Amino acid sequence: MNFYDKLVKETASGQQYLLGAPIITRCFTGEITLDDYVAFLLQAYHHVKHTVPLLMGVGARLPEEKEWLRVAVAEYIEEETGHQEWILNDIAACGYDKEAARHSQPLPSTELMVAYAWDMVNRVNPLGFFGMVHVLEGTSINIASQAADVIRSKLDLPRKAFSYLYSHGALDQEHIRFFESLMNRISDEKEQALILHTADMFFQLYGNIFRTLTPDHGIPMNNGARELRNAG
Repeated sequence: MNFYDKLVKETASGQQYLLGAPIITRCFTGEITLDDYVAFLLQAYHHVKHTVPLLMGVGARLPEEKEWLRVAVAEYIEEETGHQEWILNDIAACGYDKEAARHSQPLPSTELMVAYAWDMVNRVNPLGFFGMVHVLEGTSINIASQAADVIRSKLDLPRKAFSYLYSHGALDQEHIRFFESLMNRISDEKEQALILHTADMFFQLYGNIFRTLTPDHGIPMNNGARELRNAG
């Protein structure tokens, strides 16, 4: 069995923990609310804005013998740049104040996942970051576009409110094939064990974000959107 297949197989229970979060279940049964969706986007913003800085840290800390992986990290950086602004624009398209979102505080669960990622890159081993890549991109490829279709239909929102979800559903199809090819070049058993461990950790940490999401996201609607909502 190649390492990527092993990674998928041995972290399957972690993925189920994430996908079993009540808000995800409610999404696919059509019980999602606008506040739920914006709460998700807000926490996505608070971790996605760290992706490029984290990747830069990974590239800087990889040893010379992993130059092939540093080249791949550079490609990831180019692909991921600016995605946090897509999320803020989605929040604005939902009628909420994106600048209030930008300056808000993340949930503790989000802060913990981000802190773990930085600690892994800076203190433990930059290779551990690829456990997070597996979790975020593997989750996106499974549910992003489908979730966007359900939410859009249920809430009657414009397509421009889903640039983050739709782009990642499509984009991560390519990313996951690229990621698979990278992971299959990791042959050292200790390095494989590290990535497996961090993937399990990130499934739990990311799952905890979904489990603590509430509609009380703490950012205001724009006045025009609020008036329309109240009139409805």
